[in-house]
Amino acid sequence: MENVTLRRSYKDVLFRRVFSDKESLLELYNAVNGTNYADPEELTVVTLEDAIYMNVKNDIAFLVGAYLNLYEHQSTVNPNMPLRCLFYITREYEKLMDKTSLYSSKLQEIPTPRFLVFYNGKRGQPERQTLQLSAAFRMEEENPELELRVTVLNINYGKNKGLLKQCKKLEEYALFVDMLRRNALKYSIEEAAHRTVEECIRQDILRELLREQRAEVIAMSIFYYDEEKELELIRRDEYDLGHEAGKQEGMEEGKREGIAEGRLQGVVSSIMALLADLGKIPEYVHDRLLEETREDQMNRWLRLAAKAGSIEEFSKEFDQTLY
Repeated sequence: MENVTLRRSYKDVLFRRVFSDKESLLELYNAVNGTNYADPEELTVVTLEDAIYMNVKNDIAFLVGAYLNLYEHQSTVNPNMPLRCLFYITREYEKLMDKTSLYSSKLQEIPTPRFLVFYNGKRGQPERQTLQLSAAFRMEEENPELELRVTVLNINYGKNKGLLKQCKKLEEYALFVDMLRRNALKYSIEEAAHRTVEECIRQDILRELLREQRAEVIAMSIFYYDEEKELELIRRDEYDLGHEAGKQEGMEEGKREGIAEGRLQGVVSSIMALLADLGKIPEYVHDRLLEETREDQMNRWLRLAAKAGSIEEFSKEFDQTLY
């Protein structure tokens, strides 16, 4: 078994590597949009290699016809993708319009943006959902003056079967990740990565890529798995810290108004902190949390908030507890 040295460059995730050539990227574009472009030269890659947010590069940006497409891969639930895409699209437009005067009396046309996230994390998510920039606004408005919508597609194997069937490379990528996770349950991640690569080559899954870039793919797989596990631990630590902070706040409140009420306030604070990381808390949820006096109910909601992947997921479970 060859030794593999991990480097920061392996944050250039496998998804990006799989779709690094125009033929594969055009196949993915056609599958997503129901189009039938046949000439890869109709696609122009415009990914900004120096556009980095928190040490992570944006994955793929490309032009097809009148559209500027921003594709991202995510293995964790991220409600802040609309804001990240806003920063990135601004950089793209600045580059595209570099030699154009915006003070001209002529309207300068720009390619229509499309934002797409391919999600394959382990936390349960819908097959398709839309994230909106306005969800982050402090003041909710019916018709916000600035909006940006990001479509999130769950590409875990078994999800969005029609899409995976239309794009062979996407299906093979989903199979590779699924096999890696299953092997990691039985072996060390290093051995699981080696076994996954060998099994996929035998089964003609990403065979050409794996044969040509075996060592790099193994390293990326190890990094991907370790990063995924690390993010889970970070979220668990955030939960523990929030819970402890809530308990402390509850104790201080309890000195003034009673220990029982103080504990409830602490749990409420923990729930609010967890939900705030997912997005804007619905007003009725906020009010109901403040009204509840049963400790067992509050602890039930705390567990729901800790495992929820989105505000919508929490709200759905929360609503069911009200009946």
